[in-house]
Amino acid sequence: MEAFKIVGFAVLTAIAYGIAHDLVTAHLCVEYFSIAHPQVIADETPLRLALVWGVLATWWMGLFFGLLLAFVARSGRGQKTGLKQLFRPVLAVAAVSLMAALSAGLAGWLLYGLGIVGVPGGWASALAPEIHRSFTAVAYAHYASYLAAMIGAIIVICQTWRRRKARLAGA
Repeated sequence: MEAFKIVGFAVLTAIAYGIAHDLVTAHLCVEYFSIAHPQVIADETPLRLALVWGVLATWWMGLFFGLLLAFVARSGRGQKTGLKQLFRPVLAVAAVSLMAALSAGLAGWLLYGLGIVGVPGGWASALAPEIHRSFTAVAYAHYASYLAAMIGAIIVICQTWRRRKARLAGA
């Protein structure tokens, strides 16, 4: 049962983060979702796009993270790690992702404004010039968020495994 709690918490945390992240970015540049993503709903309202893409883009990562974390925390011999011990590390992954997204979004905004970078992904010709800067900022925020979440998840999984291994060796 504890493994299901770990997986469920990781999935719900990822989805909540994804929706919150996309609520901000969809309001900054709806075209990031309406032009640079496949159409999954016939609506360009930032709120609806954020809700749909916030779930679609994150549930799978939360599931993958949760399954690996639950396996490392609960399988094998020795003292098991429960959700109580993993609650803060999972939230820390979301917090680090948030900081990375904010930093990268700001960097994309500034670097585009200085003429150092262009619109990523070859989307410049599909977008009105007046949204190039906000599109760049939003794209950078998304790229950084995914990268930080992946790295953070790997770190939490490895730390959990090392702690369990150290407790087993010390027993």
